[in-house]
Amino acid sequence: MTQSGAQYPVRSWRLTPFMKASILAHAGALALVLVAPASWEWALAIVLVNHGVIAAAGLWPRSSLLGANLVRLPPASAARGEVALTFDDGPDPEVTPLVLGILAQHGVHATFFCIGEKAIAHPEVCRDILAGGHVIENHGQRHRKHAAFSGIAGWTREVGDAQKTLESITGRRPQYFRALAGLRNPLLDPVLQTAGIRLASWTRRAYDTRCGDADIVFARLTRGLSAGDILLLHDGHCARSSNGIPVIVEVLPRLIAELAARKLNPVPLGLSCRPA
Repeated sequence: MTQSGAQYPVRSWRLTPFMKASILAHAGALALVLVAPASWEWALAIVLVNHGVIAAAGLWPRSSLLGANLVRLPPASAARGEVALTFDDGPDPEVTPLVLGILAQHGVHATFFCIGEKAIAHPEVCRDILAGGHVIENHGQRHRKHAAFSGIAGWTREVGDAQKTLESITGRRPQYFRALAGLRNPLLDPVLQTAGIRLASWTRRAYDTRCGDADIVFARLTRGLSAGDILLLHDGHCARSSNGIPVIVEVLPRLIAELAARKLNPVPLGLSCRPA
């Protein structure tokens, strides 16, 4: 997998079939009102239902209705028994080095979705991530809770500023963006497409920012685990166990051992991991 900082061409935005259908639904509702004004209630219902589905798609991290979304590794990766370990919300000056140590001990490589402002505060941790053979991707510049309500300009700043920040520190242009908690709206996709970046979500989520019970976190990640899965964990904002240890530090060695027992090979997201 290349670690180069090669630039990629700007792309034109292509609507998904669902978004094309949404536009047609709005046009149809307008036409209905113009032709039969008394039917305005039906037209309004069409628009409201459509907006409800759009909102639900934005709240569903694994949805591809609003745009391409990497939820699983490609079939070729799954056939090789590969999975992806991904870590969000770092770099964290305390937890990330611990995670890197565990990964190095087991010879495992992962993907770190880093926040731009944290990367600025801790560039040395970012460099340690790269030195360990891992990949850094884009988790937004500011990681604000209201990011999902952004317009084109807001998404452009959140994604674009993080791209510039992370590339300036690492020398590599991130190829994937992960939205905060996977929440987004239809205006994110044109920003990503134009910039040549791809949205990435996950197959399995540990909820390790809320739960400090290592057994529960481990079970969430491994129940039904199979080749091609993308696992979401956190090196930033992670919960602590009852003894004060970051729960990811307790879970990660067990998780890696379980992957090995199931003959699953952890790999970073790379240029070959493209959405279908």
